[in-house]
Amino acid sequence: MSGGLYRSANASAGGPLPPDDGATFISAEPPNSPALEGAPPPEQVAEGSAAANSAVMAMGSLVSRGTGFLRTMAITAALGKAIGDAYTSAQILPGMVYEFLLGGVLTSVLVPVLVRRRKADADRGEAYMQRLLTLAVLALGVAALLAVVAAPLLTWLVAGGDETTRDYPDLITALSRFMLPMLFFTGLSALISAVLNTRGHFAAPMWAPILNNIVVIAVCGIYVLVYGARVLDPNQMTIGQIVLIGGGTLLGVAVQAAGLFPALRKVGFRWKWRFDFGALGLRELGHLGAWMFCYVAVSQIGVIAVFNLVNRATGRGEAGALSYNNIYLLMMMAHGIVAVSIITALLPRMSAAAADGRFADLAADLSRGTRTVTAVLAPIAVCYWVLATPVVFALFQRGAFTADDARSTVPVLMIAGLALVPFAISQLFTFAFYALPDTRTPALINIPVVVVRVLVLIGLFAAFSASFAASAAMIGNAVSYVAAAVLSAWLLRPRMGSLGMGQITRTFGKVIVAAGLSAVVGTVVVKLLPGGDAPVFWESVVQILVGGAAVGLTYLGLAMLLRISEITEVIGMVRSRLGR
Repeated sequence: MSGGLYRSANASAGGPLPPDDGATFISAEPPNSPALEGAPPPEQVAEGSAAANSAVMAMGSLVSRGTGFLRTMAITAALGKAIGDAYTSAQILPGMVYEFLLGGVLTSVLVPVLVRRRKADADRGEAYMQRLLTLAVLALGVAALLAVVAAPLLTWLVAGGDETTRDYPDLITALSRFMLPMLFFTGLSALISAVLNTRGHFAAPMWAPILNNIVVIAVCGIYVLVYGARVLDPNQMTIGQIVLIGGGTLLGVAVQAAGLFPALRKVGFRWKWRFDFGALGLRELGHLGAWMFCYVAVSQIGVIAVFNLVNRATGRGEAGALSYNNIYLLMMMAHGIVAVSIITALLPRMSAAAADGRFADLAADLSRGTRTVTAVLAPIAVCYWVLATPVVFALFQRGAFTADDARSTVPVLMIAGLALVPFAISQLFTFAFYALPDTRTPALINIPVVVVRVLVLIGLFAAFSASFAASAAMIGNAVSYVAAAVLSAWLLRPRMGSLGMGQITRTFGKVIVAAGLSAVVGTVVVKLLPGGDAPVFWESVVQILVGGAAVGLTYLGLAMLLRISEITEVIGMVRSRLGR
């Protein structure tokens, strides 16, 4: 619902994110956070059924993810490492400004307020929504203009100026002048999506981002046809290339926003300019969104630190901003497909238990979710570690992204595999606070978490310099996710009693054994296959299929042997259905 902003590095902030729209823009929270979908409960929706809405959203999310990843591959192949690093850094800037202005407040405050207004007001919240959209359009327009003017300063925040050549930050600034207006269309898309969701319409917000992805894929295709997929230095980019790739990216977000207007008419909402902003209750909105704004502000500090140091790897042949973002997107895909599905199923139960004061049931659901997320994501994490080389070469090594670029990206994916499970667990604990409901504590927890992330990143950067920047950023993420999970568990225990740590620890132990042995088997199998550490495409595919099967079957077998109930229950359910 965030409207196509690049989502990855900000997510390293360790907090909940807007739902993933398949784009590759970095945001301050992880994609597909269920509580932030913006949809009211079924009883608050006048139109459509929950089952139909879920099916539409699931299909839209699947297609969006697919086209979004094709978009990422197209950008990587067309631009290559150095130009791709600049492009990625330029695209994060509108996301940073947007999150400060609207992102956190929208997800935590505006949607619930719109739902209440729709139920309480005589006009079902029509005038309130018109005032809100009028104010947002004006504020976002001014913000976009000021951001374009401040582009050099924003570039300095994420790219610095000490370690890189002047050509590189200049290219980021030039690209960002086209991309910073994206925050206007992103905010507009987010608000329109909120209006549609509160009126029971979910299809357009889920499918509109696909238009964005298609436009950017087409722009990358035109870029390759006109200029070729060549390895370039930043000073070799012409005005025509900058206009095409920067303006084309902006066009994609504008098309996405335009694609939502027919749905507005369909649900009966009519745009009308209203300037009586006093009726919005801005003081109340500000009070409600204060803690989420604190959360977002702290998160942005972590994002700035990550990109400032990662950008120092550009020009040194090491993994930079593009590689870091691509790998983070891979990690978020696994989280979105697996962990978010589990969290989505548990969140209504946890919220109901908290509302009824049944804290033992809330703790039991949290424990069950922690064990399930760990057991299900563990083999995926192992695959990221064991199959890092073939995955990176199969997905990204083409066009202007060379074999050396792919090889430098492999360690980042391996470390992302280690970060996957801690990230999912920290997210689950964050939503346990939201179920209570409590947004203050997660915002406060985020402060030491970001401090840990930045300190780890700076320490590793000082020890290994730019040669390790992207991997150091991912290690900082992993450590901070563990810190977030531990701190959250410590603060949750007094409020809901025992979290079943004995059960959780036993499951963790079994999962570690199964994952470790399956990693050994997978590594041996991959080593026996052709391709080595620089496989061509077909060799990469063979390594992924055969190595992935070896990891998966070994893990399942060991899970059955060790009686990891979270896995055996799923297998038993599948067997019973196949039997029928």
